[in-house]
Amino acid sequence: MFEYKTEGTCSAKIRFSIENGKIHGLSFENGCDGNLKAIGKLAEGRDAREIGGLLAGINCSGRGTSCGDQLARAICAALKK
Repeated sequence: MFEYKTEGTCSAKIRFSIENGKIHGLSFENGCDGNLKAIGKLAEGRDAREIGGLLAGINCSGRGTSCGDQLARAICAALKK
C-alpha cells in the first residue's frame, strides 16, 4: 500500500496500491467524503497512468491543486518507486 501526504487540500492523505499498472484500494483521509469515494470507485482497476493524466492539473477553488491533482502526483510518486 502506497501512502501520500497531500498538500493544499482538505484531504490529508491518499492510500492505494498499484498492481500490474492498475489502481486498487484507493482511499482518502478527510476531504469531501462523497466526491472522494466516487473518485475511488471510478479509479478502481483502471490504469494508473491514465488516471494520473486525467486528474493532473485540476484546480479546486484557486488553491493551485485539488484532491484529484494530488492523486495524480501520488500516482507519479508511486510509479517512480
